[in-house]
Amino acid sequence: MKRNANRSNTRTKLLSLAAVAGLLLTSCGSDESAADPDAPVELTFTWWGNEFLNKQTQAAIDSFEDSHPNITIKPQPGEWSSYWDKLATVTAGGDTPDIIQMDQKYIAEYGGRGALLDLAAQDGIDTSNIGEDDLASGQYEGSQYGLSTGFNAYVIMANTALFDAAGVPLPDDKTWTWEDYRQTAAALTAAGNGDSYGASYGSNEGNFIIWLRQHGEQLYTDDGELGFETATAAGYWEQLKSQLDEQASPPVTIFTEDNSASMESSMFGTNKMAMSWWWTNQLGSLEATTGTDIKMLRPPSSEGSVSSNGMYFKPTMFWSASSRTEHPEETAEFINFLINDKAAGEALLTDRGVPTNSEVKESITDALSPANVEVLDFLAEIEPDVDSAPPVPPVGASDVQNVIVRYTSEVLAGSMSPQDAAEAFKKEVEGMIQR
Repeated sequence: MKRNANRSNTRTKLLSLAAVAGLLLTSCGSDESAADPDAPVELTFTWWGNEFLNKQTQAAIDSFEDSHPNITIKPQPGEWSSYWDKLATVTAGGDTPDIIQMDQKYIAEYGGRGALLDLAAQDGIDTSNIGEDDLASGQYEGSQYGLSTGFNAYVIMANTALFDAAGVPLPDDKTWTWEDYRQTAAALTAAGNGDSYGASYGSNEGNFIIWLRQHGEQLYTDDGELGFETATAAGYWEQLKSQLDEQASPPVTIFTEDNSASMESSMFGTNKMAMSWWWTNQLGSLEATTGTDIKMLRPPSSEGSVSSNGMYFKPTMFWSASSRTEHPEETAEFINFLINDKAAGEALLTDRGVPTNSEVKESITDALSPANVEVLDFLAEIEPDVDSAPPVPPVGASDVQNVIVRYTSEVLAGSMSPQDAAEAFKKEVEGMIQR
């Protein structure tokens, strides 16, 4: 109940944000320090992350302040679980931080309501070393509301220790099918004897997108409509139900608990799940958490082909700015530092994704851990088979992830058929976007 209440609060606050959209659009801040470039300026900067990421971010802030003595960055770190509730609250109240770490599913939600600064209109930001696709991932209705911190891919992480203990060989991820995936996971579950399971359920929005792309469809079209057939969505939930029926994955009670767990307390993080879906930039943290070697695997597909497995490069997150900042010039200067300065790259490395700036990416290679080098090599290996990124989610779609989880729970519990879940899901999401 508590999690559902939190989601409801977030939606309520986003509606409050919509109510003040006109104010946001007409009262963008003006840079009061423009007349005196040496005048003291304080900028607030919010992000989500763990202790390790906070230390990295502070190192980047320190480096920027060393070279910009008149600018002070006031850090406001947070945790993912409460980050969006807090951001919606302060934005609706007109007190948005100057610099915001943003997720793609909220780019249109905030940018489309006038809460974000158009970074393309800021003279102090150089995007000449950023690819067109990376830039497009942060654009909505012709405005650049976010600049990607880096990119990653959604993959299956395999705990090699559990594979070895079970005597199950790692699959060939270039040829395996969904049937191979279930059979491998079922063998791992059997060997786990109730102490561990073969595979988690893929109930992330990324899973759904990959499934649709494997069938030539997409979650959203370029013009913000739904881009999939109900039958294709039903097939997605049929696949998850098959994992339950074939004992490839744990009972629904474990799914529900594990879905809200942190990395450290998750089934995979505690070495009780042999395969689970994560983003490539999380490899190092997963190896540190589990204390074992983790192997990244491409998703299985219906045809067993790397060219049809639906993989895509996703912006890990974005740097955005408040449209109400009183210091747009200095705000742009700090964002320009984060994406273009090699000192920022050396502080942040690849934990927010592989840098989109090619020169920064090259400059940090020697400083990367073995896990991060492995990620770079993996992303380079899959690049020939990766298609273009999905369109930016439209306004109203920020809660779709939770809707997918809810219908997955209903299907696994036997309360809904995959077909009924698909029909209800499509109708509900259409309503969210139309509203």
